[in-house]
Amino acid sequence: MKIIVTRKALLLFSLIFMYLINFLIKAQPPYPFIKCQNETTYIANSVYNRNLDAALFSLQTTNSGFGYYNSSAGQGTDRANAICLCRGDVERNMCQSCLRDAIFRLRVVCHNQTEAVIYYEFCLLKYSNATILGNNDMARDIYRMQNINTFSDKEQFNGVLQPFMSKLRGEAAAGNSLLKFAMEDTSGPGSNTLYGVTQCVPSLSEPECNDCLEYAINQMSLCCDGRYGVVILMTRCNVRYEIYEFSINSAILPPPPSSQPSPPVTSPPGKKTRPSRTVIFVIVLTVSAIVIASICIFLILRRKKILVKKDNIMDISTIESLQYTFEMVKEATNDFSESNKLGEGGFGSVYKGNLQNGQDIAVKRLSKDSGQGENEFKNEVMLVAKLQHRNLVRFLGFSLEGTERLLIYEFMPNASLDHFIFDPTKCALLDWNKRDKIIKGVARGLLYLHEDSRLRIIHRDLKASNVLLDEEMNPKIADFGMARLFNIQETHGCTNRIVGTYGYMPPEYVMHGQFSVKLDVFSFGVLVLEIITGQKNQYFKIDNKLEFLLTYAWKSWRQETTSNMIDPTLMVESNSLDEIIRTIHIGLLCVQSNVAERPTMASIVLMLNSSSLSLQIPSEPAFFMRSSATVVAASDSENSNQRSSQSSGNDASISDIVAR
Repeated sequence: MKIIVTRKALLLFSLIFMYLINFLIKAQPPYPFIKCQNETTYIANSVYNRNLDAALFSLQTTNSGFGYYNSSAGQGTDRANAICLCRGDVERNMCQSCLRDAIFRLRVVCHNQTEAVIYYEFCLLKYSNATILGNNDMARDIYRMQNINTFSDKEQFNGVLQPFMSKLRGEAAAGNSLLKFAMEDTSGPGSNTLYGVTQCVPSLSEPECNDCLEYAINQMSLCCDGRYGVVILMTRCNVRYEIYEFSINSAILPPPPSSQPSPPVTSPPGKKTRPSRTVIFVIVLTVSAIVIASICIFLILRRKKILVKKDNIMDISTIESLQYTFEMVKEATNDFSESNKLGEGGFGSVYKGNLQNGQDIAVKRLSKDSGQGENEFKNEVMLVAKLQHRNLVRFLGFSLEGTERLLIYEFMPNASLDHFIFDPTKCALLDWNKRDKIIKGVARGLLYLHEDSRLRIIHRDLKASNVLLDEEMNPKIADFGMARLFNIQETHGCTNRIVGTYGYMPPEYVMHGQFSVKLDVFSFGVLVLEIITGQKNQYFKIDNKLEFLLTYAWKSWRQETTSNMIDPTLMVESNSLDEIIRTIHIGLLCVQSNVAERPTMASIVLMLNSSSLSLQIPSEPAFFMRSSATVVAASDSENSNQRSSQSSGNDASISDIVAR
């Protein structure tokens, strides 16, 4: 078969090839950049610390412009000032998400610094005990990034770049008090397109914005002359150009000022007009752009399909280095003897083992006759192998030989949390300091899963039996067989397969299959109330009558008898009572019926670690009513389908058993 390749086809293929090369070589800036700017520190619970907490907490509600937030708290030398500026094309939800993450990261890295700044691609955050925008030292917190590639003809490139950036500078400086932002593109050297952005804090005057942008643009030529892309970030303003499009949503920006149309070009009388080369060139470029866009969409969809396939059909061969032989595990557990069994659940049993090097392990052996568990096994292997956090159980390896499927974890000598808080004797071993450490540790583990790991991960089965305790009673979240992976841009999903444990699942998930990170938030709230009260989220007897935990907690909150909820074995000291009641308050915020009203784990971690932050008033929680054999949601009992027992039909997780 003879293949004919035309010149047009070659031209098209060359354009596509050039586009792909540019796509592959573009360098993404190393975000985030954090700078603890001075050596002045503050001490915990100081006046400045409380003012800083208050300023950061209220920052999101003090919108002073288009993605610009500022807040202050306190007076004199203890005054705390904070500002956040999101890029002008970033939507509000993404802006606030960036802000929340910036607050958390900055407080962790610069935990006792009075002044600090963090730059992301889409937002910046700075706090200080001095006036932030009053400081005219623009080089104080400057941050420069550049592409490693350089244009061969710098003079030609600068001849395009300088007037382009000057135009953007004027447009941004001429903006109003809500937005000083400009983003456009222009033809660059060769076949390249330059994409640029300039932005100022909107509270700056036009001359102030102009001066700041001029300084930033000058920095481009001083540090990064002729580079394919440069980013200059400062607190007062920022500039950027690239040879690829980096805008998020230009549709949300105000329309640019209209320009006067140029007069039409007329042809001499008696002559027919002929298409100019410019028109032909534009047509060719348009067609090429459509083809390239189609290819890009295909590649993106194909990549997404591959990601979804990897999430649901796990490839065990990619982590062969973690694979143990079945004989090795069999020997370590003494042939899975009854004396080594730690417990048993619907998917199989868990055994204690000891490797030849003396290391203790916990082996999860999935049952051979289970109708389910294969996907959960693969999911847990691929997922947990990539997770590393001090509050997640450490995955050591797996074995997959024939019908035998084994998961191997570090051994937790203190078993699981439910064997302490629900045991009338052992619960006395957990004083408030230990329970508080467990609550905060679980919160940090969930925050890592939701926001700090490579993919957004929803655990979907957080409960007391899935929180393991090491020798120092540090909590570690376990059992990821029910976990659901998301791309970082995804926020929610829907399923027809409900997995987890009733009592820990919110109503939108039980009744409609809708899940998001707020599912784990709800489970965390239930867990908090269980830890403090020592009662399971079910009916229990108190004052000679049956009470349901969430109902009892809400009633106690409304009647201002919250202290009566505290586990009597805690022996609460007077200086701890306020802290415990505040933690109950946070737990009630997590179990609210309205998904949108539940806080994120980033906010929860901040609230748990800062007693000076004011908390919102919780609304009525989602009540789960339990009879001896039925679980229903109070808000939609007719749709509950009379599900039986405490656990769902898919809740046969081995984590329901005695902890490892």
